[in-house]
Amino acid sequence: MPTELAGLRVLSLESRRAAEMAKLIASYGGEPIVAPSMREIPLESNTEAIEFARSLAAGGFDVAIFLTGVGTRALARVVETIYPISEFVDSLKRITIVARGPKPLAVLKELGVPVTVTVPEPNTWRDLLQALDSHSILLQGKRVALQEYGESNPELLAGLRERGANVTQVPVYKWDLPEDTQPLRNAVEAIAEARIDLALFTTSVQIDHLVKIAREMNRESRVREGLAKTSVGSIGPVTSEALREENIRVDFEPEHPKMGFLVNAAAKWISARKPQ
Repeated sequence: MPTELAGLRVLSLESRRAAEMAKLIASYGGEPIVAPSMREIPLESNTEAIEFARSLAAGGFDVAIFLTGVGTRALARVVETIYPISEFVDSLKRITIVARGPKPLAVLKELGVPVTVTVPEPNTWRDLLQALDSHSILLQGKRVALQEYGESNPELLAGLRERGANVTQVPVYKWDLPEDTQPLRNAVEAIAEARIDLALFTTSVQIDHLVKIAREMNRESRVREGLAKTSVGSIGPVTSEALREENIRVDFEPEHPKMGFLVNAAAKWISARKPQ
């Protein structure tokens, strides 16, 4: 059994996959400290999703970009409330489909929707725009539907519009704090008191919520000081960029933006710094 993280207190802010992350950390001998930091909240009104479905059925789009697997599935469920799913699939088959990575790709395959462009790792907004360009997907004057998740990405929207796209945003769900914020508050105290050896971040929303709770607790400066003394791992470029925007140092990223690779990268990072 690997022991690279033995004796280390490893913080994870994962929510939906909290148990999986805890198991990965423990498999390397670490002590997992799991503080769920977010939950997905379906939008109270699915007006945009319903309008997207109606416009799509009427031939109102040339391109549809799907950013997340959860969002793609949720969108299909919303559409099913007004149209048979087969009609939705038939409408998607008539336009160019872009999937930002393997998760939306898997859902689209389940639905039987052919995908024109799959964005390669690490699946950032930059990779998405580059994939469109490399596949010669011309957007000038095209009507583009963008399935969004949590928060809008202004850089992606700007990049699409710079290429001449007429973009329709289709939000399906948003992020909120977990109903029980006590574990997250405990994590803030642990970081502030230097009781965390290693912190792993898998999405930018975790950073936003950690900082938000730290501010509420009047611990923001202490948390920043604590993280400066803690090894910090990021799952990929998007999360790393968000950390750096908060002036939080990123020590390592995995080769692939997946949790197992992140914990493995953490083990290598720690091992490389142990006295020989």
